Amino acid sequence: MTLWTSDDAAAATGGRATRSFAASGISIDTRSIAPGDLFVALKAARDGHDFVAAALAAGARAALVSRVPEGVPDDAPLLIVDDVFKALEALGRAGRARTSARVLAITGSVGKTSTKDMAVAALAGQGRTHAAEASLNNHWGVPLTLARMPAGTDYAVLEIGMNHPGEIEPLARMARPHVAMITTVAAVHLEAFENVAGIAREKAAIFAGLEPAGVAIIPEDLEVSDVLREGADAAGAIIAGFGKTGMARPLKIAAHEGKTTLDARIFGQDVRAVLASAGTHFAMNAVGVLAAIARLGADLPRAAEALSDWRPYAGRGGVERVGQITLIDDSYNANPTSLRAGLTTLAGMDGRRVAILGDMLELGPDEAQLHRDIAAYPQLEGVAKVHTAGPLMRHLHDALPEAQRGIWANSADELSARLSELASPGDIVFVKGSKSSRVAGIVEAFRQAARAQEQQGS
Repeated sequence: MTLWTSDDAAAATGGRATRSFAASGISIDTRSIAPGDLFVALKAARDGHDFVAAALAAGARAALVSRVPEGVPDDAPLLIVDDVFKALEALGRAGRARTSARVLAITGSVGKTSTKDMAVAALAGQGRTHAAEASLNNHWGVPLTLARMPAGTDYAVLEIGMNHPGEIEPLARMARPHVAMITTVAAVHLEAFENVAGIAREKAAIFAGLEPAGVAIIPEDLEVSDVLREGADAAGAIIAGFGKTGMARPLKIAAHEGKTTLDARIFGQDVRAVLASAGTHFAMNAVGVLAAIARLGADLPRAAEALSDWRPYAGRGGVERVGQITLIDDSYNANPTSLRAGLTTLAGMDGRRVAILGDMLELGPDEAQLHRDIAAYPQLEGVAKVHTAGPLMRHLHDALPEAQRGIWANSADELSARLSELASPGDIVFVKGSKSSRVAGIVEAFRQAARAQEQQGS
């Protein structure tokens, strides 16, 4: 399938093609390039122009560049533009403009990627669906996702993230969603915002990109829900709330053996969904997804049934049996809100519970106190031991009751070295921390130990 011809790409970007080509995909990374891709030579940590020759050798159909790179033949298939990043944005806008797809855009302080994946699963079988890969949600991830969208797409699901003020609105205007959903607003990236209300205003900027008569799916149970509603009103959006009292709300949430059964009322229609993970937060996001799917115009009962095929992204709360323990791998990232949600999942499971926690980062000047405050979380009651890793988690370690205080180590690697001391057979082990805390290494250490034990027994 041809995604971009040289003529179409040149028209979209204002560039000049050195020769005709037809690209079937778009890549910005030679490590994952596929034959037929258009390689985009972005400048990031390194200049993508340095990898054009390797991309062409790996089968790239052409390269999007601002100059002819050294070592590349004069007759190489190139699309030459003034600025590669601006050209990628132009491809994204053109990709969005040429499709009649119904578009859902998702943002939020936590849960963006898992919610995006839920929406993709829910739309299965209802049309050709295009979605962001992994967590492609930033200033280059959104235009890349749009540029990769086939013209014949029926539904598109996009993820929009931010680290600083002013990032969401231009991406939302590029995406032009018919429905925009906010998962939640929490104390994340506080070093860049004055308070949580500031974060809420930035999240609400997603509604500025809505198409006419677009729908804003808003969580109703937050202290800043009114801020979100104000943003939606300012954008002229049709507002649909989800939550305990929203137009879309759960009727019953029941977790059993790592799965969650959700009974929900979505705009007056009752549906049931079974999620392949435990967690009230997953269930609540599923309510928001079903509301969004309904407003996209897809079949709601089919969407609810299809949610059973959703699986959490690696490190985002999946429950698995690893050797003689039950492991909740929530190691991808952490902040106070997502930590409470994960600990709620842990509290709902029967057995001896152990928490292994790494530093939560990007919390601003109150980071030490926010770590101490974890000791008072009601969700921590009933946890037998709390092991911690990292200098910030030392504050929690010192604040814990002595009976609950486990091992503290300066790094996750040091904690992994004491793996046999962290859990006992039959334990339920919850692992969470910011990505750079590297607690994912502890999860992998448990898996490796289980595999080694299985090999010894075979």
